[in-house]
Amino acid sequence: LRFLSPSSGDDGSGGERGLLHSWKGYSYSVTPERLLLPRPVLQVALGSQHGVLLVEGGQVYSFGELPWKQSQVPEPTKPTLESALSGQRVVTVAAGSFHSGAVTEDGGIHMWGENSAGQCGLSGLSTVPNPTPVALQDLDTVTVPPQMAPVLELACGEKHTLALSVQREVWAWGSGCQLGLNAAVFPVWKPQKVEHLAGRYVLQVACGASHSLALVRCLGSYDGHRPHVDKCGRCNELLYTMTDKEDHVIISDSHYCPLGVELTEDDGKLEAPTPTTGLKTSPSEPVLPSYTSKSESLAATTDADPTSDPSQPQASEEGKASLVNGVLQASDSDTSALSGGESDAVAGAKSSPYPDEQAVKDYLKKLSDNTQTDTKPSPGGLISSTPTSALNNLVASCASAVGERVASTYEALSLKKMMNFYLPSGASRSGGSPGVVDNSAERVRQEDSMQGKKSSSTGDIREEEAEGLRRRLSLPGLLSQVSPRLLRKAGRPKMRAVALTPLGGAVPEDHQVLPTLQTEVWSWGHGEHGQLGHGDNLARLQPLCIKSLNNKEVVRVAAGAHHSLALTAQSQVFSWGSNSSGQLGHMESPSTVPRLAKLSEGIRVWDVSAGERHTLLLADGDCIQPIIYYSGQQVKEGEEEGGNEKAVNVCFLCFSQLGYVSSVFAGGRRCVALSDRNVMGFIASLHELASAERRFYCKLCNVKSQILRPLLDSALGQVIFGLLQTLASRFGRLCHLTGQHATSLTANLRRGREVKSLLILEHTSIFLDCYHDYCSAVGNFQVMGGFQALTKPSVDLFGKSPELLQKLSECSEENLTTADLLVVLFYLPSRHLHEYSRLLLKLATCFEVCSTEYQKLQDSCSKFEASVLQLKRKKKEADYTVHFWKIFPGKMTDSLRKPYRRLICESSNKSLTLQNAGRFSVNWFILFNDVLVHAQFSTHHIFPLATLWVEPIPEEDTGLYGLKVITPEETLTLLASSPMEKAKWLRSINQAVDKALSGKGQDAASGSSVQKLEPPISRTASYTFYKEGRLKDATYDGRWLSGKPNGRGVLKWPDGRIYTGAFKNGLEDGFGEFVAPNKTLNKNDHYQGYWKDGKMHGLGTYRYASGEVYDGSFQEGVRHGHGMLRSGKLNTSSPSVFIGQWLQDKKTGYGVFDDITKGEKYMGMWQDHQRQGTGVVVTQFGLYYEGAFKDNKMMGTGVLLSEDDTTYEGEFSDDWTLSGKGVLTMANGDYLEGSFNGEWGSGLKVTGSYFKPHLFDTEKDKTQAMRFLRSVGVSWDVRLQAKGSPKRPGRTLLCKNISNLRFPILEVIPQHVGPITMERYNAIRLYLIKACDTPLHPLGRLLETLVAVYRMTYVGVGANRRLLHQAVSEIKSYLNRIFLIVRFLFPDLPEEGGLIPEPTTDLQEKNEPDSTDAPPESPKPARVVSSSALLLPVLLPRLYPPLFTLYALDKEREDDVYWECVLRLNKQPDLALLAFLGVQQKFWPVSIRTSLPATKDACFASAVETLQQISTTFTPSDKLQVIQLTFEEITQEVQALLNQDFLWSMDDLFPVFLYVVLRARIRNLGSEVSLIEDLMDLCVQHGEHGIMFTTLKVTHMQLTLLRLQAFQSL
Repeated sequence: LRFLSPSSGDDGSGGERGLLHSWKGYSYSVTPERLLLPRPVLQVALGSQHGVLLVEGGQVYSFGELPWKQSQVPEPTKPTLESALSGQRVVTVAAGSFHSGAVTEDGGIHMWGENSAGQCGLSGLSTVPNPTPVALQDLDTVTVPPQMAPVLELACGEKHTLALSVQREVWAWGSGCQLGLNAAVFPVWKPQKVEHLAGRYVLQVACGASHSLALVRCLGSYDGHRPHVDKCGRCNELLYTMTDKEDHVIISDSHYCPLGVELTEDDGKLEAPTPTTGLKTSPSEPVLPSYTSKSESLAATTDADPTSDPSQPQASEEGKASLVNGVLQASDSDTSALSGGESDAVAGAKSSPYPDEQAVKDYLKKLSDNTQTDTKPSPGGLISSTPTSALNNLVASCASAVGERVASTYEALSLKKMMNFYLPSGASRSGGSPGVVDNSAERVRQEDSMQGKKSSSTGDIREEEAEGLRRRLSLPGLLSQVSPRLLRKAGRPKMRAVALTPLGGAVPEDHQVLPTLQTEVWSWGHGEHGQLGHGDNLARLQPLCIKSLNNKEVVRVAAGAHHSLALTAQSQVFSWGSNSSGQLGHMESPSTVPRLAKLSEGIRVWDVSAGERHTLLLADGDCIQPIIYYSGQQVKEGEEEGGNEKAVNVCFLCFSQLGYVSSVFAGGRRCVALSDRNVMGFIASLHELASAERRFYCKLCNVKSQILRPLLDSALGQVIFGLLQTLASRFGRLCHLTGQHATSLTANLRRGREVKSLLILEHTSIFLDCYHDYCSAVGNFQVMGGFQALTKPSVDLFGKSPELLQKLSECSEENLTTADLLVVLFYLPSRHLHEYSRLLLKLATCFEVCSTEYQKLQDSCSKFEASVLQLKRKKKEADYTVHFWKIFPGKMTDSLRKPYRRLICESSNKSLTLQNAGRFSVNWFILFNDVLVHAQFSTHHIFPLATLWVEPIPEEDTGLYGLKVITPEETLTLLASSPMEKAKWLRSINQAVDKALSGKGQDAASGSSVQKLEPPISRTASYTFYKEGRLKDATYDGRWLSGKPNGRGVLKWPDGRIYTGAFKNGLEDGFGEFVAPNKTLNKNDHYQGYWKDGKMHGLGTYRYASGEVYDGSFQEGVRHGHGMLRSGKLNTSSPSVFIGQWLQDKKTGYGVFDDITKGEKYMGMWQDHQRQGTGVVVTQFGLYYEGAFKDNKMMGTGVLLSEDDTTYEGEFSDDWTLSGKGVLTMANGDYLEGSFNGEWGSGLKVTGSYFKPHLFDTEKDKTQAMRFLRSVGVSWDVRLQAKGSPKRPGRTLLCKNISNLRFPILEVIPQHVGPITMERYNAIRLYLIKACDTPLHPLGRLLETLVAVYRMTYVGVGANRRLLHQAVSEIKSYLNRIFLIVRFLFPDLPEEGGLIPEPTTDLQEKNEPDSTDAPPESPKPARVVSSSALLLPVLLPRLYPPLFTLYALDKEREDDVYWECVLRLNKQPDLALLAFLGVQQKFWPVSIRTSLPATKDACFASAVETLQQISTTFTPSDKLQVIQLTFEEITQEVQALLNQDFLWSMDDLFPVFLYVVLRARIRNLGSEVSLIEDLMDLCVQHGEHGIMFTTLKVTHMQLTLLRLQAFQSL
C-alpha cells in the first residue's frame, strides 16, 4: 500500500464544504481535478465510465460517458443536471457499471442508463435515457392496490440492482445469480424481495460486478417480532432440520439452495460443478475440495460409515469421488471456513481429494512453512498450542450448543475408549498419521482470521452464545455420532469466562439510538474470483453468511468488480476476492476468505471504497488530518487505458489543497474524494473528536484482548475473580459503547458533519452512567486488593518487566510495581472524560455564545467536567481506603472489608472517644460511607448509617465537646478532643448519613458539592434488631423518626411473622396487617385491623389458621367488645356463627350464637364462653325456648313452645330436658299441671292433674298468649338493656373521627345558630343519609354493626314467627338510641314530637297583624320531628328482608284465607264483581257498561297499578304515600266520569276501594298492613293518612272474613 497525504487547507481560504476532487489512480501522474459545482457535493457514485453526483438541495448531476442519453453530451467531463428529477428531493444515489439510480426523500426510486439485463427495472427498454420511477410493490400486504415499499438506499452492479427498504428488507432486479432470487428466467424486470434475508435487519447493501454483499444486524431479543422464515422459498424444504439419533439430536441450518453452483454462458443455466484441484489460491491457502451435486452431497452425508476402513481406494480426480462427509458440514458451521484444522481431523473418511497420504504430508508441510513467514494471527485471538486443544475446542463449542437436550445413553461405555477412537490420539485408527494432525493444528493456529473462531478458553462467552443461535448444533463428520455431553466432559477444559462484549449493545433498551456492532456479512452471486469469501470459488444463488467475519464488528462493506471489502469498528479492513492488481492490499494471489489488509501500526481506517481493480482507504494517523491510501493497478505514464496493465508497482503520490477529506469513492478506474475547508476550526474539531474516539476504542480493544482476557484465565480466589468478572463486564460495556460512538461519529463525518447529529450531546447520561459504573467496579476491585492479587498472574503472563503494561497504560513513571501499573491502566478510561470535555469546548468556540449549539456543547462539557472531578474524588477515596486496610487488624478486616465500602474518617489518633469508658479500654471509631464501626480490642459493632442520628451536645451544659449518637437499640455519647474535631465528625457523619439515605453511595452517577447541614430526622431505612426482646433478629423496613420506627413500615421475624402497617414510637400503632405462621396446621393466622402500643386494639379482622374468622373489636391484643366469630373451613358455609360481646377474649354479655350443624340459634347472655343468664333458643323444627341458662345448659325456669302451639312453662335441668314442676298447655287450651321429667320429644314422665277449661269460662289467665306476652316483655327489656345505652362520647373525639374522613360533605358537621328551620332540617336529613351510607363514618359503622346483628338474629333459624314482636321492638330501640346520638350532634334539633314551622308564603307575610278585618288566626303548618321520620328511611331498607319475613310467617294463616278469597273473586268479570261489591252504577266506567260482560281488569286500572307499588316500598311513610295516591287516582277517574267535583262518603268509597284492592292482587297484604301499623308515626294516625290506612286495614279484614256463602250468590 501507498498513501496519499493531503496537506491541510488554509483556515482562511473560505467556508466551502463538499469540495469534489477526482483523479485516476492507475497512472503515475496523479493530479486531482477540482470539479466546480454551484452547491456542495454530498455523495458521489461511480460507474465504469460515468459518475453521479448528489449536491445539497437534492439535485443530481451526471458526468462521464453517457451513451444512453438521446442527445450527445458535448463535454463528458462536465457535470450535467438531471432535469427529470427536478421537483424531487434526492437523498442518495448509486451507480452501476452502466446505469444509475436515485432515491427521493419519500422513498421512491428513479433509474436510468443501460437496461439490457433489466438492471433499471423497466421492461421493454434496452436503455433508459432519463431518470424514471420504479415501483417496489409489496405483494405481502393485504391492501388493494399493493402498498409501495419505501427505500432507504440503492446499490448497483453491472447487471443488477439492489434496494434496501425502510423495513430493512432487500429487493433485487436485473440478471444473474447475484440477485439472490428464486428466479428461473432472467432478466427479472420487476423488483422482488430477497426472501432468504426476510426476518433479518439489513443495515447496508453493496454490489460488485457479479456479486452482492449485505451487512446484517445479528438477531437479538429486539428482533423477536420479525417473521421467522423456516422454509426455503425455492424448494420449499426446511431451512433448519433436526435429526434424532440414539443418544443425541443433530440440529442443522446447512440448507442452501443450491450450496454451490457454477454458471455457464447460456442464459444463466445451472450446472453441477466439475471437481478440480487447480484453483489458483494463495500459498498459505489450502486447496479446497470441490462439491458434487446436491443429491450426491446428501447421499454422502447420510451414507458415510464412521467406522469404514480409510485405506480403501480413493476416487479419481475426474469427478468420480463422492463428497467428504465432514467437508459439507464444516463449511456451514461457524467453526471454520474450510481450514485444515477441522477437515484434517476427519481425514480418515472416504473420498479424500488428495491422491495419497504422502501428498497430504508434503502439501501441509509446505503450507505451514509459508504461513509461518507470511501470515500473522489475528489480534485478539489466542492460539491453541496442541492438536488436542484445537479439536477439543471444536468439540466443546459444538457440544455446548446442544446443551441439556442431549440424551446420555453412552454413560455405560468406557469414556476413555470412546475418546481414543475419535480424538487425534487415535488417529491411526482413522487413517491419519500423527504428522497430518500436527500440521493440521499448525494450520489452525496460523489461519485464525480464516477460521473465524477464537479459542474457547479465552473467547467471549457472549459471542459464543450469539454464534450458537446461528449455527448448526451437531459436530461435523464422524464427531457428530458421539454424545456431545461425553465429548464436552472429556475434551473441554474447565474455564471461567465473562461477557466482554454486550450482545445487545451498550444500552439494550436504546438499541436504535446507537449503531449496532453485532453484525454479519452475507454474500451471494458469482464466486469465480473468491469474492464471496466462503473459502471456495463457487457461486451462490442465495445469501450465505460469511462465518469468518462474525464477531469482527463490521460496520461497512464495499464491493469492487471482483473483490470485496469489510471495514470494522476497530478500523481494520478485511479484503477478499480478486487480487490481480494488488487491490486486496495483502498478497498477490486471490483470496477466497477475508484477510486483514496490511497497514502500518497506528493507522486507523474509517472509510473504504472499491473500484474495478483498485481500493481506496481513508484513515487516521498520528495527526488528525485524514490520510488516503490507494491499492490497485498501476501503469506506466503515457500509456492509454486498456494498455499494458501488468505492472503493480505503487508509487508515492502527494495531494495538496484537498482540505479535510470526509469520504472517498472509487468506481471503474476513477477515484473521488470529498473534502471540507476548515472554517473557524469546526471541521478540524469534528475530525479530532472522531479520531480521538477511534483511537480510544482501539486502545480499549487492545487492553481487552491482551490484558483482560489472559487475566480472566488466571488462578484467582473466588471473591477476587467475581470482582474481576464484574470489572471485565463493565469494561466490555464501556468498550462497546465507545465503539458504537466512534462508528456514529464516523458516519457523521461521511454525511452530515453537524453538531445536532452528535449522540454525545443528546444522550450524555448514557455515557456518564457507563463511565461511573466502570469506575465503581475498578474502585471496588482496588479496595478488595484485587490488583495486588493480580501481581503474580501478571508476572507469569507479561514478565517481570511488563513493557506491554507500560505501553498500554501510557505511564511515564519508572520503577512502578506491577500492581501500580495495573491500577494506572484500568483507571486510564476515566481520563477520556476530560478529552470529551476538551473537544466539546473546542467545538463550542466555533459558535456564537447565544446560539443553541453553543449552549448544548457547553452544558455537555460542564457535565463531563463535573464527572471528571467526581471520579477523581472516588479514586482518592479508594486509595485512602486501601491504605487504611493495610494498617487495620487483619481479623476484623475480613469481616469489615466490602467492595463498596469507603473510609471517610477514623479515630486512631484519639480524636473521638466514648464517654465513661474504662481506663484501659480501647475505643476506635471508624466512619465508612455506609456504617459507623465501634471497634474494641478484637470485637467490633456496626451501626448502619441509614438508621443513625447524631446530635451535638451543648458545651455549656457539660463543658465537653460531645456528640450524641442515636441508633435503634443504643444511644452513645462520644467526646471529641477539640471543637474542630467535634465539628469535623459531626459534619462527616451527617454528610455520610445523607448520602446513604439518598442512595449516593459508591455507584452514584452524579454528585453535588452542596451538602445539607443535617440529614432528615424522618427517613426510610431497613434495620435488623440484635438485642434480646420481642424484636430480636426481626428486620424492619420503613419510616423512622429519631431512632424509632414511626410511620409506614414492614416488620419481619425469622419465624415467619410479618407485620405491615403503621408504627408510632417504635411500636405498632394504627392500621396494619399481621401474619403469623401456625406450624401445627401449616397455615398462617392473618390479622387486619388497628393497633395500639404494639398490640391489637380497635376494630379488626382475624383469620385463624383453623378456618375461624373473627371480625370485631380488640383491646390489649385480645378480643374485647363487640365482634362476630365465624367457625368453619369456608366462611360461606360456616358450621357456627357468634355475634355479640367479648370480654378479655371470652364471650361475655349479650350474644347470638347460630349453630348451623344442630339447626339451633341462641340469643341471650354469655359468661366465659358459656350461656349464662336469660336467653332464647329457636330451632329449625319450630321449637322455641325462653328462660334461664346456667353452665351452658337450660337450667331453671323457662317457657317452651312447639310448632303446634303446645306450651310448657316450668323447670328445666338440661337442654330440652324437663325436670320439676311445670304446666303443659295443649293447643286447644287443655293443660297439665304437675311434675315433669324427661327430654322433650322423646317421652315425658308426668305426675299431676289434667285440666279442661269450661267452654264458657272467660278467665283465660293461664293461656299461653298472656304468659307469653308477659315473659316477652320482661326478657326483651333485659336484652335491650344488655346491649347498653349509647354512651355520650366527647364531642371533640367524635368530631375528630368524622374529620378524618375523605368525603367533603362529611368532614364538617352542619352547624347553625338559632332555631331549627325546614332548610336546616333537610340539611341534617341529607347529612345523615350520606353518613349512614359511608362505612368510614362512625354512624355508618354503627349502622353496619346493627344491621349485621339484626340479620344474624332473625335470618335462617331465627326466622321464627314468635320473634316478630321482639324484632319490631328492637327496631324501635334502634330508632330511639340513634336519635339520641343525632340530637347530640345537633343540639338544636327538637325532641321527639317537637315542631318545626313550615316556611310561610309571601301572601301571608303581607297581612298586617293589626288589621281589623283579618280573619281569625289559624294554626300555622309545621313539621313534627320524630325518630321514625328521620331515621327509618335510612335504617329500614337494610332491615326490611328479615323483618318482612317475620311478618309473613306471623300472618301466614290470615294471608292464606285472604289470598283464597282474592283468587276466587278475581275470577269474576268486572261487571259481576262491581255488582257483587255493591258499587253504585254511576261509578261504573262507560266502557264497562257498553262492553262485553266478560271483560276483566278494565276498571280503575291506574289506581290498581298505583296500589301494587306498595310492595316495592320499605318505610311506612312511603307505603302510606302509595295509599294516598291510590285514593287520588280513584277520585280523578270518578270526577272525569261524572264531569263534576265530587265529595266521597265512606258508603260510596269503600266498595270502590274494595274493588281496587281485589284487582291489585297483593299477596301479603296482611303483612303490609301489620308493618305499617307497628312502625307508622303516631302523629299521622289521626290525620288523613290515618283514615286512608284504616280503610285499607278494614278492607283486608273484610276480605278475610267473607264466607263461602258469599261466593255462592255470584
